[in-house]
Order: sequence, then structure tokens, then C-alpha cells
Amino acid sequence: MILPESFTKYTAQLMGDDLYNRFVDGLQSPPPVSVRMNRSKCGDDTPFEGERIAWCDCGYYLSERPAFTFDPLLHAGYYYVQEASSMFVHHALRQYINRPISMLDMCAAPGGKSTAALGALPEGSTLMSNEPIRLRAQILAENLQKWGNPNIIVTNNYPKDYARSGLAFDVILCDVPCSGEGMFRKDEGAISEWSVQNVENCRNLQREIVSEAWKCLNDDGLLIYSTCTFNAKENEENVAWICEEMGAEVLPIDIEKEWGINGSLVKGLDMPVYRFIPGCTRGEGLFMAVLRPTQAPLAERIRGGKRAKAKPAKTGIDARKYLAEPDNFSIHPHDNDIIAIAKAMAEQYETAADRLRIVHAGIKMGTVKGKDFIPDQSLALSTALNRSAFATAELDYEQAIKYLQRDAVVLPDDTPRGFVLLTYKGAPLGFVKNIGNRTNNMYPQEWRIRSMR
Repeated sequence: MILPESFTKYTAQLMGDDLYNRFVDGLQSPPPVSVRMNRSKCGDDTPFEGERIAWCDCGYYLSERPAFTFDPLLHAGYYYVQEASSMFVHHALRQYINRPISMLDMCAAPGGKSTAALGALPEGSTLMSNEPIRLRAQILAENLQKWGNPNIIVTNNYPKDYARSGLAFDVILCDVPCSGEGMFRKDEGAISEWSVQNVENCRNLQREIVSEAWKCLNDDGLLIYSTCTFNAKENEENVAWICEEMGAEVLPIDIEKEWGINGSLVKGLDMPVYRFIPGCTRGEGLFMAVLRPTQAPLAERIRGGKRAKAKPAKTGIDARKYLAEPDNFSIHPHDNDIIAIAKAMAEQYETAADRLRIVHAGIKMGTVKGKDFIPDQSLALSTALNRSAFATAELDYEQAIKYLQRDAVVLPDDTPRGFVLLTYKGAPLGFVKNIGNRTNNMYPQEWRIRSMR
């Protein structure tokens, strides 16, 4: 691995000889493989044998990297493949959040930290996950639907759109775009794209994002700032800038010495920030700080206009029967689609629908075509699904892979006709329509497994 000279000179000076040498040695070692289990689906079970990650009780290191693409349980949302350092957001939220709250993940794609947050937040919390780039927002929506928590809204907006929306949050995560130094070990492309100018560009963009996000933070809320980079310009210096410009204090996160997490590397900026450095911690590069306002951010909020009110669905179809606890949801029409929105986030949804670009919200129950209701993949993967509302068929491994590749699946002769929920090891994968002599595979075309084993 050949690192840019400007990077090595700056980083060696920042870290000091001992830490820098450990860091360089760490970059030469293979990156650890880790996953985070979805307890809302798998409970305490795990299909893996591995060492638990100290700062995330549902995260595990694996001894080797399996072919995740060809594991049906990954597609069922039973776990998420995520590098261990990024799971630290789970630990930070568990320390500070002990009641249902409203959270925004401002730069959320592909969804790793959003799903980690959903695993840490108390029941009844709501999460809005945003991604400004349209294609990445679609990937984010896919991953959150697989995770199955219904209390989510995925948007495709810029931070300035949120600042103008009038929405307010108890927690905002700004996992900001950065120069990517923390990915050097896993992605050689990150090395070739690095430059001193890019560091400067990222620092300025990060400040713009935080400035807009701050306007959406409740007076007593928390802003979690994180990057996957090592330099101080995007890390300690930006945190100091937030404190000075926005009026904030940095809060400590409880850690253990044996975790190998480093603190601030800048003299004169002695504050509780957390650095994950290869060679010291088992994970990739990560920087994180938790900030709380010392003056009210709400004073800067731009209020929007009148909120749109959802019209009652007039489809003649009782979609509520497909939900295990229908009283917790309200049913909303959207063109020919039927969407279930948790009552806990009904007001947020109405505001977002009026002022933001929504990619996915709550549970897409299905689509109405004439008198027929066609159930959606989002419903199949939701933890709110009433399984008893559908006939089910259990698949073996080969059948499950065929289904996920969107190939034809043969069901037993006695399988009822109509829409059938397919499962693998008890985990819902999606729907088919059984028409007797064959089945129509309803797995989303854009989600299918494209590679060959």
C-alpha cells in the first residue's frame, strides 16, 4: 500500500511516532469482517459463530468472509454487514437515549448507521433517513425495507431542504461525506482519490451540512458528528468550530480502555471525541463526537406553510388485516398504492409529504389494480406483518436463491392459489402469486441477485 506523501507527512505529525507506526502496521493487516444482527427479527439467535463486538451487543466479528450475497437471511433483513467501528453509534445512542424519540440521519446511504440506530433506539422511536443522491437514496430505501422497522421515512433531499421544512428532531446524525482516509485499507480507490484539496473541500461541505442540520435540532437535542477519516481538519477542528459557531458542548461517551479507542490528537482541543484507528481498534477508521446545544437552535428555524392533510383511502380494500397490530397505524393512499404509517410519526409524515421528496415511508402495503390488492415486498419484510393473513410456503436453500434471482419457483401441489408468502428458515423473503400450473415471482426486479455462484 503506497500512501500519498502529503498524507503520510501530515498524519505522522498529527499522531506522533508510536501511534503512527501502529496505524501503518494496522493498514497492512487484513480488515476484520463483522455483522450486526437485527434483534427485531432474529431475537437472540445468530446464524454466525463469532466474537461479540464490545461496543455493540448485537455485532459480531467473523473469522472469515462468507458469500453474503448468497445468504437468503441477509436479504430477509436478519442482519447487516457493517464494519465494526461504525457500530459505535449504537453504543452512543444506548448511553444517552432512554425514551422514544424522533431522529434524523442526514447523510444515511447505504443505511448502515440508520439500521444501527433502529437497533438501539427505544420502541416507539421514529427515524427519518435522508440521502441527497437519488440512486443512493433508492439503495437506502431498499436496505431499510429489508430491516423491517415500520417507523421510518426515507427522503431524497439536501440538508437545506430540511432546514426549511419546519421539522425538528431529538437526535440528528451527521455522518458527513469525507475524504475517506478511514477506507484506505478496504478500498484502494480511496487512496487514489485523496488529495489535500479534497480534504479542504470536505471540511467546508461538512460545515455546510452541520449548519443546516443544526436548525432542525430540538433545544435539548443531540447532534452526532462522525467521519471515516483521520485528519484533524475534518474532525477535531470541525467539532471546535461547531461549538464556537453554533453554541454547543461535547458530551462524553463511556468506553473501556481495552477497546483501543483514541481521543483528541490536537493540542489545545482536549475534548471527548473518539477515534478508531486500525492497529489500535478492530475496525476501520472512524471519528465520532456527540454535541448538545448550549443555546437554542430553534431560533433559526424557518417555518413552512400549511401542512398537507392525508385523505382517507377509498379503495374498498381492508388493508389493515395484513398488519399484526393495525390500531398502531393509519392507512394512506398514494396514487394506486396503499401505505401504512405508524401513528407515532403521523405528523412527521404529513409534514414530510408536503415539503420533502419521500422515497419510502412506513410500510408500502401494496397496490390496488381494479378490485385486486397486490401485496408489496415492503409488507413481506416488515416486522408489523400479520403472517396469518397469507398462505405460506417454506423454501429450501436452492429454492430461496432461485426466488431471490427472480427465477421460477415450484411450490407443492397442495399450496393454495393466490398470493403466497415465501419463507426460508422461517424468515419471510417475499411473495409469489400461485396460479396453479406455475407461480409468478414478485421479488422486486431491481433487488434481484444478479451475480452467479
